[in-house]
Amino acid sequence: MPYAPFVPLRVLSSYSMLEGAIDPKAIAKLAKDRGFPAIAICDRNGLYGSAAFATACRSEGIQPIVGTLPPLSEAEWQQTFEKYQLTPEYQLVNKGMGLDEFKLIFWWEYWHRLLGRLIGVAFLVPFLWFIARRDIPPSHALKYLAIFVLGGLQGAMGWYMVKSGLVDDPRVSQFRLTAHLGLALAIFWAMFWLALSLVSPRRAAVPGSLRKWAYGIVAVIFVMIMSGGFVAGIRAGFAYNTFPLMNGRFVPPEIFSLDPLWQNFFWNMATVQFDHRLIAWLIAALVPTLWWKLHRAREIPGRARWGGHLLLALVAGQIALGIATLVNVVPLPLAALHQAGAVLVFAAALNVAHALR
Repeated sequence: MPYAPFVPLRVLSSYSMLEGAIDPKAIAKLAKDRGFPAIAICDRNGLYGSAAFATACRSEGIQPIVGTLPPLSEAEWQQTFEKYQLTPEYQLVNKGMGLDEFKLIFWWEYWHRLLGRLIGVAFLVPFLWFIARRDIPPSHALKYLAIFVLGGLQGAMGWYMVKSGLVDDPRVSQFRLTAHLGLALAIFWAMFWLALSLVSPRRAAVPGSLRKWAYGIVAVIFVMIMSGGFVAGIRAGFAYNTFPLMNGRFVPPEIFSLDPLWQNFFWNMATVQFDHRLIAWLIAALVPTLWWKLHRAREIPGRARWGGHLLLALVAGQIALGIATLVNVVPLPLAALHQAGAVLVFAAALNVAHALR
């Protein structure tokens, strides 16, 4: 099978390689006519649920904080769907979608939104209860409050992200998407680190170099996940579906095709995917090195040693999963597992860093 071609065209005004407005379905048809597997520009309907739900919410007057009930009758569903049919997303991406398909993407996002609110309530109510009973030390209370504030910012960023898809370009901004992801990781980081500190409050006497290595790897993994946000944001995983080379080349020739140069790192599929691969190779070198240092070190906490084994295994599995996701052109189950795997790798790195703090 020939390589999937790199298509340097402006798609819905966001993923600019050359000037000009090209219909994404036309790009897929062009690839098919030339005998190439089509690069997926128009994803399956479910990937557009955020904008669909937000459009429906805005049409119904639902605000980010208030409003919980979905359409309850067939007439309400039809009315909401008719309003959705007037949006750029329907006109440009989901033309011909039926009501049942609309309900599917609506419900995915509806429950996602409801779950976010439930998490906030599940955090706040016990927190206030324990504060009233004075069961939480003041120093810890401030940390918990900071986490709750981060949760509120995360909800606001989610709405701000979705709003970016309610315009002529029915895709959320890759910058806002990545910021939303970064806030989620920051919340996880804070909660996990605080939980580890409660379980293991004592600090270990370990070589400073080991501690620096562990902290550095946490930072690199965080950057790696952020780069994955940009890969997802511009659908870069649907191009260059070969490994280890990118369509026969280590560095694709299109890597700096945009002007000015800096735009390539955020809008160019070739550059964004290349960067993601490059950071993966870096992690593939750094983590085994840390594992070897932990293996040879004396008098380090047992948690750091077995944590190093776990981190090495998870990184190997995550890289394999990433390759499988890429070469199979991003099937949803593999993509979801790859995202979950990233959080597990991040948690494993945090565990080692905390044990060596």
